[in-house]
Amino acid sequence: MPTPSSNLRRPRRLVTALAAFSVVLTLAACGGDGSDNSTPDPGTRGSSTTRDGGSTSGSGDPEGSVGTFKTVKVATLDQPVAMAVRPGDDDLWAVERTGKILRLTMDDDGNLEADGDPVLDLTAETTTDMERGILGLAFSNDGGTLYLSYTDVDGNTVIAAYEITEDDSGPTVDADEAKVLLTQTQPYENHNGGHLLVDGSGQLWLGLGDGGSGDDPENNAQDPDTLLGKLIKVDLSGDEEHEIVSLGLRNPWRFAIDPQERVMWIADVGQNAIEEVNRIALDDLPGANFGWSGYEGNEPYLDGDGRRPEDPVMPVYTYTHEGQPGGCSVTGGVVYRGAELAGLDGAYLIADFCAGWVQALLAAEDGTVKAVDLGIEVPGAASFASDADGRVYVLSLEGPVVRIDPA
Repeated sequence: MPTPSSNLRRPRRLVTALAAFSVVLTLAACGGDGSDNSTPDPGTRGSSTTRDGGSTSGSGDPEGSVGTFKTVKVATLDQPVAMAVRPGDDDLWAVERTGKILRLTMDDDGNLEADGDPVLDLTAETTTDMERGILGLAFSNDGGTLYLSYTDVDGNTVIAAYEITEDDSGPTVDADEAKVLLTQTQPYENHNGGHLLVDGSGQLWLGLGDGGSGDDPENNAQDPDTLLGKLIKVDLSGDEEHEIVSLGLRNPWRFAIDPQERVMWIADVGQNAIEEVNRIALDDLPGANFGWSGYEGNEPYLDGDGRRPEDPVMPVYTYTHEGQPGGCSVTGGVVYRGAELAGLDGAYLIADFCAGWVQALLAAEDGTVKAVDLGIEVPGAASFASDADGRVYVLSLEGPVVRIDPA
């Protein structure tokens, strides 16, 4: 396997130029880095929201009313960070950051339980220091391959593929038959990113953070010769180059494609002041520069050393750590399609890891975005998932997995 520095393809165009939870700010979804990084006064930056009344400020006014919602706990796991449906199988597969991949079955009451032993146990092959561990999973569209993103014992980000076979006991995965697709060295223990997504064409997408510390000291997010701070198309053959699609990301903590609108939503964790969400047409992704570290959210941040692109993609939604709704670290989610959650069809769901609120972002026809507070809280929200019937779940790093239901 070539090293990452030699095994990447640059964008076709570049826009010029909680022990555990008492230290939640060091965990994977978190924006803080443990260093004393001064930032400009947040003031009134970003889109301020209100939690009373259910709706928030923000641009746009999509038609239709939004219902009321509640959360129902359906499982308790060990630091769950990702969950997905295997195509052709109604069961959900969940990732525990500490190393186990579980196949979950649903009982008649909608509760999720592990179906026997873990499908795969990488506890001995990963480290969970700081923001590390198993951080993402996805499946090929035929359900025959499992893709995992994890931190190996040397601190590198590894993307590996595992063939799924069937026997009398159900699907099995052989850890010894892993095919390593990508290995990326990480200079620090935070901002590993690691979210995986497979699109309708079978392409595997990966989001990597800027490598960590604070303020991107190596300017990785703007460096076209590293995968760090980038949105990447992973070569599945293991023989070709990985394609850097977009750059200028700090720590993309979950992104989603809306195939109906042909857009991608990206939640990118901020430094110490502003969290951001981007929405961009798929056709505009190649070469798009999301601005970090020249910008934090929609505000200029660092300058010099080629950090500030001339034409960055500005976020469609931001919020500050102070004021309303407040928080510290955005967690991106899924695009909801359905009628059960009234008024949320087409919405991108997000949460804040520290504050625990959950919001829906609704895009108007002109692309402007309105944020709606769902009136529910999930402390330690680290990820979202949808099941085969479109129901939405929120995973808390504190253990609970909850389903969002109409109230």
